[in-house]
Amino acid sequence: MRGNHQRRRGGRAWIAGCAAVAWAATSVVPAQAAWAASQDTARPAVAKAPHLCTAWTHDGHKRTQLADKLDTDIEAAVHGRGDTYGVRVKDPDLGIECGLNSTEHFKSASAIKATILAALLLKAHEQHRSLTAHEKSLAYSMITVSDNNAATALWNDVGRAGLQKFLDLGKMKATVLGPGGYWGDSLLTAKDETTLLWLLLRPNAVLTTAARDYELSLMAHVVSYERWGVPAGAPAGFKVHVKNGWAPLDAPFWNVNSIGCFTHGKKAYSIVVLTAGNPSMAYGITTIENVAIKVHHDLNSSLTAAVPRSTRNASWGIPDENTPKN
Repeated sequence: MRGNHQRRRGGRAWIAGCAAVAWAATSVVPAQAAWAASQDTARPAVAKAPHLCTAWTHDGHKRTQLADKLDTDIEAAVHGRGDTYGVRVKDPDLGIECGLNSTEHFKSASAIKATILAALLLKAHEQHRSLTAHEKSLAYSMITVSDNNAATALWNDVGRAGLQKFLDLGKMKATVLGPGGYWGDSLLTAKDETTLLWLLLRPNAVLTTAARDYELSLMAHVVSYERWGVPAGAPAGFKVHVKNGWAPLDAPFWNVNSIGCFTHGKKAYSIVVLTAGNPSMAYGITTIENVAIKVHHDLNSSLTAAVPRSTRNASWGIPDENTPKN
């Protein structure tokens, strides 16, 4: 991307130091202006949080021990990695939530496609209709094989107003839509992506049960060579729902993102890992899977892991992007 953004950032110096942008101001800042401002904001280092994980149900010492173990294991998973990362974990059944730099911004690449589909489903519901056959075909391609043309068609179909309405209703306040048609340059946070996943997982006033089931079903049928990332280490018996994004949006460095939720009957939990500053797509996948394997094990210590670490695929290294060109 832009020359002054192509330097290497290691450890905790963040790709998008958007906390300094005036999203927190009381005046309304248009999304596209906020996006533009974020590209030129200084990028301060992010201090280590004293506790990444909390046991937010207070029903015994065991939960506190689990939070402490997740703290240690997530830190170990990213220790020494040269990229930057935002992590969010949520398991309501265990009363556990973790966040590592989870309010920092990352360019979305194709991870935004899960939001595009959710906004389309909201639009159709408000119009008192089902998705058309054409919309269903585009949605299927956009999610299961991460088709960019399909994403662009649906981005335009929903429109910026419709996309922003979904973000507002869903309380995804930190998400910033990319400028114009450049959905790949949208800005995400791990916290907002976790909010999106739980809009899909639990009944709410934004998405109908049918809409939630439909999107989760598509996320469960992503092609095998795009199912890397947070599924690594998932236990036997759980259904995996995932959407990933990957592109060198700050060339030559890669943005590699993975959002996913894991369901077994009424039990569900979610893992989001967003990364930037990766020297390659494979490097970002390794960071994400380092975290995911630890989290899955800690949340399901009595179960056997069923999803192995990913092996390199011929598609790795091929950008999946829609971004402004210099």
